[in-house]
Amino acid sequence: MIKLALITLHYKNLSDTIALLRSIKSSRLPRETNLTIYVIDNEGSTGLMQVVETDFPNIVIINNGQNNGFAAGNNLGFTRAIADQAEIIIAINNDITVPKDFFERVLASPINRPDVAAVGGLIYFAPGYEFKSGYRSGDRGRVVWYAGGKFDWANILGSNSHVDEVDSGQFTKTTATDFITGALFITKASVLKTVGLFDERYFMYLEDVDLSTRMKKAGLRLIFDPHIKTWHKVAQSSGIGSPLNDYFITRNRLLFGKKFARPRTQFALFREAMRKLISGSPAQKTAIRDFFTLKLGKGTLI
Repeated sequence: MIKLALITLHYKNLSDTIALLRSIKSSRLPRETNLTIYVIDNEGSTGLMQVVETDFPNIVIINNGQNNGFAAGNNLGFTRAIADQAEIIIAINNDITVPKDFFERVLASPINRPDVAAVGGLIYFAPGYEFKSGYRSGDRGRVVWYAGGKFDWANILGSNSHVDEVDSGQFTKTTATDFITGALFITKASVLKTVGLFDERYFMYLEDVDLSTRMKKAGLRLIFDPHIKTWHKVAQSSGIGSPLNDYFITRNRLLFGKKFARPRTQFALFREAMRKLISGSPAQKTAIRDFFTLKLGKGTLI
């Protein structure tokens, strides 16, 4: 019997959380597999409790009562899943939906190989949530948001591979990836016990790259598996290009660079931060001041 745990973080957008749970409920579970679903309530939602108790009575709700961020919220789920002796753990955004073969594809992926720490899947934009316009109607639902990730160590920037491409059958093989996106992070309890959980100082953004980096430093592999497919309503919580997005990306690049980058890269990163203290946006200036005064986690913008 394989013990599988799925963790999702609920914060606003109740309809998204319900859509995810319904898609999970419709997904086939292979034989000899036990699934526990953990919903981390990061806002104390009475509506969520009512829906889950009525339609999804077997789901475990962990009421955080407040927004402690993506990293800390998911860590509650990781900790509970590990305590409940889960073997494979799936962290998934609440604004994602999964197909009927989702769990079959997860269990058929390289996640069970001893040298593999984590696996990510092929994530499409949910139809209507694409960054760009002009796609043919038949292409919607096949526009890529994540097909592996690349990390630029010179500039401390991660980017999803093949963003905005239409999937026309070019993704057929599992490949190595620099990082696994936190939107769908498939890992093992044994690995988390070894390398640790998300670093909660990030609050949100780059905590997935941080954990991926620690896994690689432990000598383990990260794999992109295109056979695991999901659909993502991108940037529902903070908004691409918003001041909140700008704040956490700016501050967390500095934190990540301090932890992992070479001294020369750290110097360039901190020099860039000094320039932005003068010429940057208000959110960037606040982010930089917060980093240097150790106001991490939630910071001061929220």
